[in-house]
Amino acid sequence: MFSFPVRSPRTLFFQRALLLLLAVTSIVSVASGQQDHSNPWAPTELGPLPPIASLTDGVWLKGDLHLHSRHSHDSSNNSVAKIINFSKSVGMDYICITDHDNHVLGDVAHNTWADPEFKSDSLLLLYGAEWTTTRGHGNVFSARPYDHQRLYDVRDQRDIVIEAVKKELGIHLSANHPSGKDHFGFSYDMVDSIEVWNSAIWPKNANAIMIWDDMLSSGRKLTGRGGSDSHHGTPNSPELASKNTPQRQANYVGTPTTWVYAKERTLQAVVDALTNGRVAVSANPYAPRVEFYADLDGDGKMDMMMGDNAKPTGKPITFRIQLTGKTVPGGDYTVKVIKNGDPYKTLKAEGTIPTAEFTDTPVQIGRTYYRVEVTGPPTAYPDVPGSMALSGNMIGLSNPIYFNFDPNF
Repeated sequence: MFSFPVRSPRTLFFQRALLLLLAVTSIVSVASGQQDHSNPWAPTELGPLPPIASLTDGVWLKGDLHLHSRHSHDSSNNSVAKIINFSKSVGMDYICITDHDNHVLGDVAHNTWADPEFKSDSLLLLYGAEWTTTRGHGNVFSARPYDHQRLYDVRDQRDIVIEAVKKELGIHLSANHPSGKDHFGFSYDMVDSIEVWNSAIWPKNANAIMIWDDMLSSGRKLTGRGGSDSHHGTPNSPELASKNTPQRQANYVGTPTTWVYAKERTLQAVVDALTNGRVAVSANPYAPRVEFYADLDGDGKMDMMMGDNAKPTGKPITFRIQLTGKTVPGGDYTVKVIKNGDPYKTLKAEGTIPTAEFTDTPVQIGRTYYRVEVTGPPTAYPDVPGSMALSGNMIGLSNPIYFNFDPNF
């Protein structure tokens, strides 16, 4: 049998005192370590930011960034020519026909782009496709043909592999309907924009807007854009009609319409403006465009617009919202200002050109962003008459104006 020495009360006292001392020393050591810890990601004052581009050296162009032709198997009565001709008839400047790549096993180049009807002497035709994967859908936008087959081939790979291919191809990748049935299940760090307004049905986009604000609030400078996601056209003869034909009257090209402020009327300028966030979305091609500006230096002249990023001055900044285009005379237009993901102000846009202003002071250390949504009387879209009821009183939205967003994030 084993026997243990009997410890005296004096020995027990010293042993317990030693254990207590060790415990206190450990606590002090941990506390000291916390005091010495430096968070490398803590907000700090940024160095110089890239200069803001001109507010006058450019042109507003409108288009649709999510369209399906006959090369998507779930589309009907919607040839490439039909889409292009309709787009021209409602004054579109650009479009991107984004057929499902999995319907052609990734070979978009020999289907949509090779279609003899894929041409126009006035409408800018972006190259793209809907990247259709088991983890959700995204749209590609490019000013030139690219090897889409490579992106299709890595659709189920890890995000780091996909992002590498995306960078090599030099394409703009956008997250489609991020909260819908085919929600975007990839990292938002590898996309340049997000579809915050999908189809004429505005109310269904609430969760997409929430995701967008989450990304913006966490420091990601991510452009919000629209897309009709229309699939079905008007049949050339009654016997070609299908159960989906009625959708043509409610959701078609331009519901919604995405406006870009491009440096020039070229394909590359459209993609660049989309990437840079100089973008607004309206309910249809005839609805007024939401323009959002800021007077950074307080001289009474606007010198920033949506998509721009600057260092705050520490002084109050005046912001201006303006509705440009066809407005309803005497219409009651309401502007909701969102600051850092939360409702900030509600304003009335008034005047012949409905305008509203507010003033705020962005923090000097840390990020701040502002964006706006505008509601009011719907603008008629006779070419797609059923869309007005689906969009309701939603007129349009802006992209954010940013302060202290790290361009190297």
